[in-house]
Amino acid sequence: MQKKFFTNLTLLILLNLLVKPIAIFGIDVAVQNRVDAENYGMYFSLLNLSLLFNIFMDIGINNFTTTQVARFPKIASQYIHKLFSFRFLLFGVYALITLALSYIMNYTQYEITLLSVFIFNQFLITLTSYFRSHFGGLHLFKTDALISVLDRLLLILICGALLLTSKNQFKIEWFLWSQTIAYACTFIISFILLTRKIGLPKLKFNLVFSFAILKKSYPYALLILLMMFYSRIDSVFLERIHPNGKFEAGVYAQGFRLLDAFFMFGMLFANLLLPLFSRLLVHDKAAIAPLLKTARNLLLGGALLVATCCSFNAKIILQFIYDQNISASIPSFQYLIWGFIGMCISLIYGTLLTANGQLKVLNWISVIGILINLSVNIVLIPKYGAAGAAIAVLFTQSITALAQMIYCHIKYSFAINWKEILNYSLFIAVLLITPIILKDSIIQLYVQVSTGIIGLFLFKLIDVKEILRFLKEK
Repeated sequence: MQKKFFTNLTLLILLNLLVKPIAIFGIDVAVQNRVDAENYGMYFSLLNLSLLFNIFMDIGINNFTTTQVARFPKIASQYIHKLFSFRFLLFGVYALITLALSYIMNYTQYEITLLSVFIFNQFLITLTSYFRSHFGGLHLFKTDALISVLDRLLLILICGALLLTSKNQFKIEWFLWSQTIAYACTFIISFILLTRKIGLPKLKFNLVFSFAILKKSYPYALLILLMMFYSRIDSVFLERIHPNGKFEAGVYAQGFRLLDAFFMFGMLFANLLLPLFSRLLVHDKAAIAPLLKTARNLLLGGALLVATCCSFNAKIILQFIYDQNISASIPSFQYLIWGFIGMCISLIYGTLLTANGQLKVLNWISVIGILINLSVNIVLIPKYGAAGAAIAVLFTQSITALAQMIYCHIKYSFAINWKEILNYSLFIAVLLITPIILKDSIIQLYVQVSTGIIGLFLFKLIDVKEILRFLKEK
């Protein structure tokens, strides 16, 4: 099982390293550099508003499907016929709630029009994710990996052509419509691939079955809704309650984009771990601890390296990527990137709790996260703008991650590995020595990255012998 995790994780990372950095830094950054901070801030705020309630299109069906198909593969064809049509009803609920909120929050007609496109895009993304949940549950990880980067690859081709041919003139609407085309093509291709595997779904709405699934999956939906609120509400609040909200949202987006890029790679772990944990919980509980340790060391070790290097070299990194508002973006970026550590811890332990159905615990932790997030945002955003929203992210992610980790160690009686704790402590010390010796130079970044990578191997956060052993497993 660990061999399967490692080999498919390697494939996912390679594909995502080839495609997503180009999409983020070659396309997304290029778009923001072409338009002003206010226009991009509006785009970013509307994007996050469209994300807040997109769980109503899913109500936890994707996670439910992944775990159930992983345990009982033969049910895949039975479920898709009954759930596919139910998605259209759920889309109507999601669209109604999101548009109603936009009217309440006094968005302009132009902003609501753009929001409608975002809503349609979320519909396409959700359907594609539903198809991918079957690929994951059936352990078709290679197919899932290819679909995971297809929309970004298409966006690079479409929007890249627009950026090259439009010279200095570029409209944010072009970026949005390029995404729509990319998502639509990905949806069609994933639909064809899945139907070749399990057959063509029929649009038959079954009210009894739909409510039965809703009853089983609503805890997943509630969890995702709560987590979405405390991870995405910041930019919406920022744009609405700060006196210069659109500009501050644009500044916040510059740092958040980098955080989101790193988080995408973290999500690769969670996407692989959910079906693996689900199967192990049924067939081989003893194998959970080794798999958890492997995933934790890879992800948390990388998160510590990323957070320290980006925080202490924020100015150099932001100057390399962006053309404007660098000084304004530095504080929020530094707070955000430290929050990445908590996010990665949550990806590991939260996925284990999800696979085992411990959703009540996760929901209560998420409620606490929302209360912390809202409180910090309301207090800090009016005075500190983007930096205040970033501090809210850091507080929220750190506390919720710590709560999940402590609960897991108590629930599953994981032994405390003092040698591993010592290795982490030494690794952190190595990362912090460089910025103390070298101050604010490109050499500091190179040295810190180099020593950090060496430290990952030296302190066995990446254990070569263990990886080789996984590869030899049958």
